[in-house]
Amino acid sequence: MADAIFPEFVAAGEALTDMIVDAPDGAAWRAVAGGSTWNVARAMAALGAPSAFAGAISRDVFGRTLWRASEDAGLDLRFLQRNNASPLLAVVHQTSPPDYFFIGSDSADLQFDPLALPQGWMDKVRWVHFGGISLAREPLASRLVALAGRLRERGVRISYDPNYRNLMTRAYDPILRRMTELADVIKVSDEDLVGLFRSTDIASSFDTLRSWNRQATVLYTRGEAGASLHVGEAQWQAGAPPITVVDTVGAGDASIAGLAYSLTYRQHLAPPAHLHFAIAAGAAACCAAGATPPTLDAVVRLL
Repeated sequence: MADAIFPEFVAAGEALTDMIVDAPDGAAWRAVAGGSTWNVARAMAALGAPSAFAGAISRDVFGRTLWRASEDAGLDLRFLQRNNASPLLAVVHQTSPPDYFFIGSDSADLQFDPLALPQGWMDKVRWVHFGGISLAREPLASRLVALAGRLRERGVRISYDPNYRNLMTRAYDPILRRMTELADVIKVSDEDLVGLFRSTDIASSFDTLRSWNRQATVLYTRGEAGASLHVGEAQWQAGAPPITVVDTVGAGDASIAGLAYSLTYRQHLAPPAHLHFAIAAGAAACCAAGATPPTLDAVVRLL
């Protein structure tokens, strides 16, 4: 298996189903395939990079939908594990403002086994992404942190997007710090900083995060205000391109995928170019409904 062809990019974490209320009285619901890390894997594939999602899904109707969507996205399905446990559901019972809870105390995602991934894949992979609620759900979280540590020791590039959700209580604090220490690239937003540090002093929270790993490249996204890229003591800022926003679902996932793509396949360019590409990828995701990963052509048009 040492000579097998494996993807250069892998995102490890959760794939789930969003159950979104579609009627004010809760009489109608809409099921949408999702998951932060799964979205990042699809976004990389849409940009043209060989990509895989490493995680576990159920074998029921929800799992079959996620499998088909992964296949349609062109992901390497050897990294997607299936088991007979129940599906992980995110119940979005209010959309404005969003309010949600998760169902899946013993669901399929928690059964993911990194040791069951294809033999030899670590010798070929160049970049592995972590984040989302997978790092707030045990025993999956501990397995993923351990996997990130092993990959870092092998020289594989690690990216991390905490993507704050209400599962990330004080119990998440040690994982936040450990993953920040392990990461080469970190993506964080204003909303993430407020939730993760339980403080409205965003500047102080950002400084604390950076103090844990001064060597990491940090993409700091601020929605319509654009984003900044921090490399060592240097930083660059850029605004968002003018677009007609359909919705913002998946924009953050697309932006970290855009940065990973640019740093991997456009290495000759300076940091501002990588920042502009990441912002354009996030903006392109906002031009379509749902977590629709942008194509490379769509991103280039916005540059």
